[in-house]
This record gives sequence, C-alpha cells and structure tokens, in this order.
Amino acid sequence: MKTLLTLICCAALAPAAMAQVDSVQLLKDVETLSADKFMGRQTGSKGNRMAQFYLLDRFKKAGIQPWEGTYEQPFYFTSGDKRIMGTNLFGYIPGKTDSVIVVSAHYDHVGVGPGNGADSIFNGADDNASGVAAILGIAAWFAKHPPRHTLIFAAFDGEEMGLRGARDFVSRPPVPLKKIKANINLDMVSRNGNNELYACGTFQNPHLKPAITAAAANSKIKLLMGHDRPDEGSQNWTNQSDQGVFHAQQVPFIYFGVEDHEDYHKVSDEFSRIQPSFFYQAANTILDVLKRIDQQ
Repeated sequence: MKTLLTLICCAALAPAAMAQVDSVQLLKDVETLSADKFMGRQTGSKGNRMAQFYLLDRFKKAGIQPWEGTYEQPFYFTSGDKRIMGTNLFGYIPGKTDSVIVVSAHYDHVGVGPGNGADSIFNGADDNASGVAAILGIAAWFAKHPPRHTLIFAAFDGEEMGLRGARDFVSRPPVPLKKIKANINLDMVSRNGNNELYACGTFQNPHLKPAITAAAANSKIKLLMGHDRPDEGSQNWTNQSDQGVFHAQQVPFIYFGVEDHEDYHKVSDEFSRIQPSFFYQAANTILDVLKRIDQQ
C-alpha cells in the first residue's frame, strides 16, 4: 500500500512552488476514514464514534484549537422511534478579527446495508470522507499562515439523516450568527470524470463570485459555478447539504461538490475509486477560494 500511495501522491503533485495542501496526508485521511473498520460511520454507531476518535487526533495535529476546551458538541434527535446522539466536532484557527468563516464537511455516512462482509459496508470515500480530509488539509495550511477572519473548522454529524448536525450548530452557534460572514461547505470533492468541481452559491451571494472567478483562472481543474438557481429543480443544490442550514439563517455560503457519480450512496464508493490528482487539485482550489474570501 505504501508503494501505491507514493505513486498516486507523486501523480497528484503540482510543482513544488504550487504545493499547498499536504497531498500525502490528504490521501491518508480519506483512505482511513473510508476503511471498513468504521462500518460506514452512521450517526450513533460504534463506527461513527471510532471515526470521531480519529478526527479528534487529526484536529489537534492540524493545528485546530478546541473551542472553550473541547472539540465535541453532542446533540440528540429522534428518528422513527429511536433517540439518537450525534456529535459535531469543531475548533478554530484565530484570525486578526472576531468575524468568522465556518469551513465545514460532514463526516457521517449511511452505515451498513443488507448482506455480509465488506460488500455490505457503505464506506463513503467521496461522500464525505473526501470533504473532511480536505478541510483538515486546509486547516493545516492556515495554522501556518494565520487568516484575517477567525476560521471555525467543523466536521458535522447527522447530515445523512437530515442535516442534523448543521441544524444543531446554527441553533446554538459558538458565536452570534451575525458574526459568521460565510459558510464554506465541502461534500464530495474527490472525483469527476470531466475534471469539474462546482461552486454553488454565487446566485444567492454574488459578492463571493470574484473570489471564485480568480481561483478558477489559476486552477488545474475546471471550477464552475451553478446548481444554485431556484428554477433548476432537483439540480439546485442549495439545500442538499449542510450549507442549506446556513443559507436559511441568511449566512452567505459556497458549497463545493461534484456531480453525482455511479457510486453515489453505494457500497462501491471506496477509496480505490477516488481520483488522487483531481482530489489534490480540488483541495488546493478550494483553499485558494477561501484565501481570497478571507482577504475580501
């Protein structure tokens, strides 16, 4: 595996001067989070709790500081006749102001389905181990390059069960909502056959468009805007991931994601199916957008 990881990392690397996110750690994080031992990371499950332990360690190593002494914010909700506990994980990198940008990705997935053995585990490599791995890489960069805004990095739980973690976060935010200037949400960013990554949200938030346009001009992948117009029906992604909860509270947002692929919500969404070069470039492109929004 080390040989394979080395090869795909080398394939992903841009010239040294362009390197920003640690490509080796980026791939290690998505591979680990999508391993069978986490049993699909379903909210309230043992595998989900195991993923939390891994992420708590990674938050520390990435340089994310705990919020008021902890990274964990448990919450409860009812699904059917069951009362379930979820756990949001978040911390921050201090900025020069107390204005906040929340950078988020959900770490839960749908767990285990019918069948036996590994073939029954929905490991969710792209959905959404990729988004979590990317925000960890982005956080590590900002820990070494202090931002202007205070950046809260949040790994939300319960997204697959109705955006539960994000809903809890905005219902009792760590700072007043008026201080949150933007939510940058990542959900499925590691593969696309057309080399395309979408930035959804400029229709509602045109003031964020210049940062995306500038980053797109420098990107090695196709950074497109769209999937955010009311007339697009099911192709309007505005409320289809955690950013929708922020939008409902009038917090500006940009959601980064790819078009659904053949492995979406299937057991075949495995680490072996991600595209390392695309993933690495996507993470760096999102970092570029965030750097520009931070200075905007």
